[in-house]
Amino acid sequence: MRFRPPGMNFYSLTEVSGGVEPGVMPAMPERKERVMEPRIELTKVAREAYNAMGRLEAYARQSGLEPSLLELVRLRASQINGCAYCVDMHTKDARAAGETEQRLYATAVWRETPFFSERERAALEWTEAVTEIAHGHVPDEVYQSVREHFSEKELVDLTMAIIAINGWNRLAISFRAVPGSYQPQSKAGGGGSAR
Repeated sequence: MRFRPPGMNFYSLTEVSGGVEPGVMPAMPERKERVMEPRIELTKVAREAYNAMGRLEAYARQSGLEPSLLELVRLRASQINGCAYCVDMHTKDARAAGETEQRLYATAVWRETPFFSERERAALEWTEAVTEIAHGHVPDEVYQSVREHFSEKELVDLTMAIIAINGWNRLAISFRAVPGSYQPQSKAGGGGSAR
């Protein structure tokens, strides 16, 4: 048995002459901790652009699709896009609306869990296909599967909600919205934000 330094995982790899040796962790460069600083405050610099996004979001919210379904979709797209601000926002909004911790934690691995309805699974599958449109251009089999659970109008509305969250993700990532700063409004105050 080879010696492994304390704390090293058997499954980690390190380079050796001619390849990679399993069982030894490569040295990692030291990372400097940095605090995320926002780049641009969209609401101050381009209020009309923010309002245009808000109108798209309002359309999705008023579409008649279940609010809990929309939060799952927003969360899943934000996970895929790596938007920490939006993941934080939509887990908080979903939790405030009564979503369970178990389902929130399992959203990233929804295919492997029994926690979601067939309609929610269809919405999550559609979310992934539309969000990752460069990888497969929303295959026909995904469309056919989703159409079993959504009418044409519902599917358009769902797609608009996905387009909205992908837009918000791109704005938040590009302009470095700081995760953790969002707090849901009280239910008496209308619940959540404009997005």
